[in-house]
Amino acid sequence: MTRTALVRTDRYSWGAIWLHWSIAALVLVNLTLGLFHDSLLDGVKWVIPIHRSIGLTVLVLTLARIAWRLTHRPPPLPVAMARWERLAATTVHWAFYVLLLALPISGWILSSNPARPHPMSWFGLFPIPPLPISDAAVKLGHNAHGLLGYAMAALVVVHVAAALRHHFILRDAVLARMAPGSARNG
Repeated sequence: MTRTALVRTDRYSWGAIWLHWSIAALVLVNLTLGLFHDSLLDGVKWVIPIHRSIGLTVLVLTLARIAWRLTHRPPPLPVAMARWERLAATTVHWAFYVLLLALPISGWILSSNPARPHPMSWFGLFPIPPLPISDAAVKLGHNAHGLLGYAMAALVVVHVAAALRHHFILRDAVLARMAPGSARNG
């Protein structure tokens, strides 16, 4: 008699969970480095090169996460969720994707300033070429990067608060769907 593996549809797949938590950890580190590099970390020379390398890593992992998402269906939202909660969850989810792409790209634009080039490498292992951009794009990238960073920080707070609300107040399984060790096959 052959045994078939049960595929759970109420939880995210292992790939989605791994990408979620990897990106989350990198984003938290990069937000800290980005927000405090001028004040608490002023003069620490490795901060911005590490910030750039982490940003590029987030960009690549986000592209992988989007590819994973397109090929692996996420679990459905709980039936008991109100319409406004479903809309909020979907909006926050897609806003994360936009920010996870826009933040690293705007940072790459900043580092590609033709007037003041900042050579980039990925953790010192290999060079990252500058983007061919104009002075206007540099100005837009500079203005956008800071605002997008604050937007990401706000979105992280909203996301964590919502997850904790589901876990501790509503006592439903929303947080458990993305918990490490809870993955479904596939």
